[in-house]
Amino acid sequence: MDHRRAHLVLILALTFSTGVVDAVGYLDLDRVFTANMTGNVVMLGMALLGSEDLPVARLALAPAGYLVGAALAAWVLRAARGGWSTRTSALLGTVAGVVLVLALVLPRLGAHPADPVGSVVTSVLAMAMGMQGATAGCVAVEDVTSVVVVSTITALAADFLPGRKALWRPHLVVVALILLGAAAGAGLLQWNVAPALMLSSVITGGVAIAGHRAARET
Repeated sequence: MDHRRAHLVLILALTFSTGVVDAVGYLDLDRVFTANMTGNVVMLGMALLGSEDLPVARLALAPAGYLVGAALAAWVLRAARGGWSTRTSALLGTVAGVVLVLALVLPRLGAHPADPVGSVVTSVLAMAMGMQGATAGCVAVEDVTSVVVVSTITALAADFLPGRKALWRPHLVVVALILLGAAAGAGLLQWNVAPALMLSSVITGGVAIAGHRAARET
């Protein structure tokens, strides 16, 4: 398997992990997405006008946490060449570690932790997802992102235009993996939040290790 195809597979694995984490955020952390920020911004706009009983603080802090994580990853990778590097693996390993810690801590806080603890948890998880999203974006494989579904669906539609490079397969797989990841996360939440986050941590950690090994081989 060439390195581009290997990187694509690893980014797709992170996409599945993203679906798992967003299921945890929405179902266990008071309807807050920790990876896909579009939903948070829309719900925040509704919450500011008193529409429904929405968690304003969490919806505002999650995008801020995501921004901090993405900016941190961009700063770490600023001097790295394109593709996979030791810094890429280190950042993803850090994400895996943060998610693992939350998997161990959240069950002790009980289901649906109240603020301010809940806001801290969602912000930290969003920061980890921002770091993961920016790191995956720096790998830049076939215009595939591990976190943004809207742009992926838009790209999927454009893939069928005449003269476009046929990338519809990976784009379709991204959407499917987000869907399957969310379903897996929701299923594991019926048991406990820990297994869902542990699954995400294991996937991300595995991607970090596999990417590091592939980079060393090439």
